[in-house]
Amino acid sequence: MSELRRDPISGRWVIIAVERGKRPSDFASVSQKRKIKGFCPFCPGNEYTAPQEIIAFRPPNTAPNTPGWTLRVVPNKFPALQIHGELNKRGEGIYDKMNGIGAHEVIIETPDHLLSLSTMSLKAVEDVLWAYYFRITDLKKDVRFKYVLVFKNEGEAAGASIEHTHSQLIALPIIPHIVKDEMNSAKRYFELRDRCIFCDIIAQELEFEKRIIYQNDAYIVLAPFAPREPFETWILPKRHESRFEPREKSFSLLAETLQTTLKKLDAVLETPPYNYVIHTSPFQDEINEYYHWHIEIIPKLTKTAGFEWGSGFFINPTPPEEAAKFMREAKI
Repeated sequence: MSELRRDPISGRWVIIAVERGKRPSDFASVSQKRKIKGFCPFCPGNEYTAPQEIIAFRPPNTAPNTPGWTLRVVPNKFPALQIHGELNKRGEGIYDKMNGIGAHEVIIETPDHLLSLSTMSLKAVEDVLWAYYFRITDLKKDVRFKYVLVFKNEGEAAGASIEHTHSQLIALPIIPHIVKDEMNSAKRYFELRDRCIFCDIIAQELEFEKRIIYQNDAYIVLAPFAPREPFETWILPKRHESRFEPREKSFSLLAETLQTTLKKLDAVLETPPYNYVIHTSPFQDEINEYYHWHIEIIPKLTKTAGFEWGSGFFINPTPPEEAAKFMREAKI
């Protein structure tokens, strides 16, 4: 029988439709294995096609905006929000609005067009995480911004318009409502029990083990109890950490965790398109006892249709326990 499951953090309900049960091979998706086809603005030698780099990891004998880099961060050529200007918050009757002020940046993760986060070197994955951290830390200095959302669209079906592996960040003058909902729920839980709900989830999953995909000394990878999509996967630090930052001045263990997880997804789902987001505490409340930063990875295997849009429910044909087992046992 199908089950209704409630996510303990967001309060969101999902339907685990076991009658529609699907194995990994049942999901028809276009493999994201890369091919060189035509001009790529992110490949070395084409730096002139992008805005001037904000930061780059490159040897000291190479000039900015030239080849030789191993990672570049550039402004998005077609930004969702503009960096220059004032917010000018105002009302229009009962409606609220402000100018579209923010920062929209692209992290070009490697000069090699054929690599991805799951196939590049572990050091290169670690550099990507450092780039996220450096840019969040810098953008935090701008008093107009309250939050930076880091996200990755891998594959056309996941929203990527350029094949060359990259991720993005958008600095916002408001806190995204999904993050705010998670934080409010976590705060209520802490006020009631004097414990972090994420820490309690981790402790319970470690006890029962059936939804654990992978773990090392510092991080744990879980199939959440009430996943919105098949093979939705979360990465969390095992100890309480409210903001995204390096563990003991190193991202090596997180890089290993992220790459292992993506390799498992590639093995089980034949290199699927996916999105991931980093949820961390907002600038105004970065250090707290109730919220726990994490990475949410969502393969693009199903389509959102009328029922989902009209009800807010998600229908997931693969129980997370089965998804976790497939990923846990994947040979990488």
